[in-house]
Formats: sequence, structure tokens, C-alpha cells
Amino acid sequence: MAVTLTERAASEVKRIREEQKFEDEMVLRVGVEGGGCSGFSYQLGFDKTYDDKADSKYDCHGVSLVVDRKSALYLDGTMVDFYEGLDKRGFTFENPNAVKSCGCGSSFQA
Repeated sequence: MAVTLTERAASEVKRIREEQKFEDEMVLRVGVEGGGCSGFSYQLGFDKTYDDKADSKYDCHGVSLVVDRKSALYLDGTMVDFYEGLDKRGFTFENPNAVKSCGCGSSFQA
């Protein structure tokens, strides 16, 4: 399995890319790092670097998404969505590997 983006999340990523006038080689990097209230924090950002030996690359609705191999262990099967409502706005993570997550949804325990 892989990390995927919903169509709504891909649309938002494309909108940000256009608004920020990012170069074509910029990819969306999804990862995890230690920390946060539940143990691991999700990382989401744009990056110019891609190493085919250390990273996995996916195409999701026209968006190039990159995950480093270490993060892939914790993110396998994760779906990234974009939520926009009265209560909050932003990217969300649906991670089947998370056994516990914090109330804000930005960190998890595997």
C-alpha cells in the first residue's frame, strides 16, 4: 500500500502550488517525526529533493507525492484529505497504523 491523497486534497495542493508559483520539480513530501502529544507528528510540505533509493514516489490525482522509507513504515495505507468547515480548515490524516491520536489530529501513536 501507499500514501494517497483524496481529490479534494490534491486540488488544494495544486491551488497552493499555483498561488506560490512553485517550480515543476517541487513535490509534496509527507512524513513523520518523533514528537507531539502522542509520540509521532505528521509532516507535510513541499520539497525539491527526491532520492529514488531513500524515497518512494507516487502520483495522486496529478500531484507528485514523496515519502521517505522510514516514514513509510508508519504511514502505509494513510489517506491525506483536506477539510474545510466552520470549525477548522486544513489537511487531515486517516492512518490505519495509528493506535492512538491526539485531539487535534496532528500526532499519533503506532
